[in-house]
Amino acid sequence: MSRALNDHAGGTLFGVALNYQGLLQSHLQSFTQPPYQKPPVKPVLFIKTPNTRNSHEAPVVFPQGVERLQPGPALGVVIGKRASRVRLEDALEHVAGYTIVNEFSLPEDSYYRPAVKAKCRDGFCALGPELVPAAEVADPHALSLELWVNGERVQHNSTANLVRSIPQLIAEISEFMTLHTGDVLITGTPEGRVDVRPGDRVEVQISGLGRLANTIVAE
Repeated sequence: MSRALNDHAGGTLFGVALNYQGLLQSHLQSFTQPPYQKPPVKPVLFIKTPNTRNSHEAPVVFPQGVERLQPGPALGVVIGKRASRVRLEDALEHVAGYTIVNEFSLPEDSYYRPAVKAKCRDGFCALGPELVPAAEVADPHALSLELWVNGERVQHNSTANLVRSIPQLIAEISEFMTLHTGDVLITGTPEGRVDVRPGDRVEVQISGLGRLANTIVAE
């Protein structure tokens, strides 16, 4: 039975960059160039600040003075109990359930240092429409993820293509910081991000979790 999301996912929103195989592979060559030395060996994290929180069927503002806005379909993992230095084999015991995330962003040049101005505009992280308990998701690493704009499918991928699995993410992050009940891990957006404009209806669908819908509006 699904649950109201706001009652269970009110914590910190942790984003993970470069966590789809296709996206990482497409950037491998650039990581051999300055200022980089090699591809990242640990999760590349960023935080979506509280002002970014948004919900199903709520508007997403296209900010004045920017040229492009990109949605980011992602699987959200809601932490169900405190996680500190969690072992890989125990990590899924800390998951309350799963939800859909649309992690909006302005285009960026650096994956190592995601820009606050690109990631943290008001309303730039839609979640919902609900929390699906972990027990109802047979395999979170075998979910179809789709992005639709105005009724046309523009992205299609699978959580089978995550670079780091959900247990890996929980174990590696909890090595150095405690995850608390209600925190949300945004497990990554796949390659092929597209631009949207005011008036567009943007929907993210994940198999078994439903469909999260938002409309882009001009500021």
